[in-house]
Amino acid sequence: MHLTALSPAEYISSLPADRQAPMQQLRSTLQQHLPPGFEECINYGMIAYVVPHSRYPAGYHCDPKLPLPFISIASQKNFIALYHMGLYADPQLLSWFTATYPLHSNHKLDMGKSCIRFKKPDRIPYALIGELAEKLHPQQWIALYEKELKRKPLPNR
Repeated sequence: MHLTALSPAEYISSLPADRQAPMQQLRSTLQQHLPPGFEECINYGMIAYVVPHSRYPAGYHCDPKLPLPFISIASQKNFIALYHMGLYADPQLLSWFTATYPLHSNHKLDMGKSCIRFKKPDRIPYALIGELAEKLHPQQWIALYEKELKRKPLPNR
């Protein structure tokens, strides 16, 4: 499901009625719990929380014109997704999340490298998502991101 919304509010209002409330609650949870310094925008067609160029001028290595992505949320065809780049880059954070998830949900975790999929919107563990959002401040995310870039050199273009 690719939307062409220009703002997070427009994104949510363009969703089917049954997706609007859970997406708005996810958005509110992230807004309440993310440390200062992240900015909300539309990035890659999703609601995104990024490190802006004013804080990290280098931008995203895949496209330096874009700010450094951190968390995104999207309504996909069969699920609501939360993409958390820190889970992919930080094994300790991933370990904490996977160990803590069962304390907040009695349903199996459906997760890829950085994507958490919620096929049943009424089962989103918002309190856990809030805790996860608080775990990394922008400077910590930048340091982790740069460490990973150095560890995995980019292919020559």
